[in-house]
Amino acid sequence: MRRDTIVFDIETISDAAASRRLLNQPELSDIAARDALTDYFIKKTNGRNDFPRQPFHQVVAISYIHLIHEPGEYGMELIIRRIASGGEADSSEEELLHGFFTLIETRAPRLVSFNGRGFDVPVLKYRAMVHGMACPRWFHEGDKWNNYDSRYSNIYHVDLLEVLSDFGASARCSMHEVATALGFPGKLSTSGDDVRSMFESGDIMAIRNYCETDVCTTLLIFLRWQLFNGSLHEGAYARTVLGLQNYMLTESEDRPYLAEFLTAWDAA
Repeated sequence: MRRDTIVFDIETISDAAASRRLLNQPELSDIAARDALTDYFIKKTNGRNDFPRQPFHQVVAISYIHLIHEPGEYGMELIIRRIASGGEADSSEEELLHGFFTLIETRAPRLVSFNGRGFDVPVLKYRAMVHGMACPRWFHEGDKWNNYDSRYSNIYHVDLLEVLSDFGASARCSMHEVATALGFPGKLSTSGDDVRSMFESGDIMAIRNYCETDVCTTLLIFLRWQLFNGSLHEGAYARTVLGLQNYMLTESEDRPYLAEFLTAWDAA
């Protein structure tokens, strides 16, 4: 078992510079380039999907919850160390990516995501290559069957969208749908569709705060799944949930978005 577990999520916008290169229109402003990239993918998919492919996403936030595994009264327990976002509000994409892949190189944690294999991880890999980065441990850690790229192994990466849908055998529900069905808050007043406007207005902190509430929701779903599959005893599950509530309550004065999440959680 990995000692460290990192529940993570990313937020992105379309990469204006890559759009200008793809479309061979260097004169476009950033806003016009993002609009043009949307039009490009609408045409490419015959009107079915305007969402850019993974290489064309610029990472603007990487948020995470760091947990450690400790023996406790109810067997192995998960202790919450930190809810945070990488870097600072003015950090470049390169700095955010460097922080993420340095964590992989130095600690090789277990990752937990919702649709991480389909979106977050491919974006992170492509964007690391855009900046000429290297992360050998991603590819060399583990063995043939258990490693960061093993789809059906949960030792290094648990993608909740995958495991909850039995790897596509059943319907793939959104995180908000799963969360609300389980009695958790899910999305609050912000969604991924708001990220571009927040970025273009310069409100990077709002993006980071939103991303942190998403990792809180991801953690709650993960804990319920761990309880269901027997990885967490009922007592260990209850203690971890209480630990999350206490952490958020302690931080709520300085981080009101966590207080909003707690209020929504109580209501749910």
